[in-house]
Amino acid sequence: MNRQPQLMDITRMRDILTPHLSQIREHVFLNSELGMVRGDRTVFSLLMRQKPPFTINDHRLGIIMSGDAVINFNLQDRHLTSGALVYIGPGTIIHPKRLSPDLRIYGMGLFSNFPMPFAQGQMPSAFNGQVRDFLLPASEKDIATAQHILDTIWQTVHASDDYHRPTVTALVAAQMHHYDQLFLQQANQQARSRSHEQRIFDRFLQLVTQHCAEHHQIGYYAERMCLTERYLSTVVRQTSGATAKDWIDRALITRIKIELHHTDKPAAQIADEMHFANPSFFSKYFRRLTGMTPGEYKSQ
Repeated sequence: MNRQPQLMDITRMRDILTPHLSQIREHVFLNSELGMVRGDRTVFSLLMRQKPPFTINDHRLGIIMSGDAVINFNLQDRHLTSGALVYIGPGTIIHPKRLSPDLRIYGMGLFSNFPMPFAQGQMPSAFNGQVRDFLLPASEKDIATAQHILDTIWQTVHASDDYHRPTVTALVAAQMHHYDQLFLQQANQQARSRSHEQRIFDRFLQLVTQHCAEHHQIGYYAERMCLTERYLSTVVRQTSGATAKDWIDRALITRIKIELHHTDKPAAQIADEMHFANPSFFSKYFRRLTGMTPGEYKSQ
């Protein structure tokens, strides 16, 4: 039976973690504004005992330092692996499925009363509510930058009980800008990839329109485009929602209908010109796709 997600805010986290602070103090920082975990798996083990799913009302940014995990964010399973940056924002529903024994996450939570470093309407696009979560594969250099910023925040908040909040706020802004830059790079790369796929689909349709009478199989078009049949089929389906064979059939039926409607050619001649094995197969093909025989269509 589905359970309602429980709110895992600062109050609930403090209740769970406080009895264990003596064990995890070296790896955890927690106050009313900010929380940090520095690679210790105990925190996540304690949270797992609370019978997920959870929901949050704050911003959390992390680095997967080692190990891996399968966690459902907003009803989608995500595989978190070493060398990735992760963000989950307000309203996210979290359901951990599996955590590897060597999982180590270095991250921070900006709780609801944290003095956010951006004025209203000026939040970086990755954090302005357009997405509730994202996972970014990152280079070693990008991971090192994120880790360096977190190290500096960690050192600042441990410098004294009353740490300098403007410094921490500025460092948090730097981290959010870093994530935002990588988020936009990934979005642009995906957009370029989609454009590339659209160009493949457009070229496929152009070839089908020109050659469907002679070539009824996807293999011909894949060869002309120097692609594998499997890749071309995948691109066409993902781009258009229909299979490559569907598009070939549509173009071929349209060509046949034109011949039947605008010429006096008998069905047998059209079958031969359209490279069907025989008139019987041609008739069965046409009927399967239109619900009538070539003769019935012509008489209409």
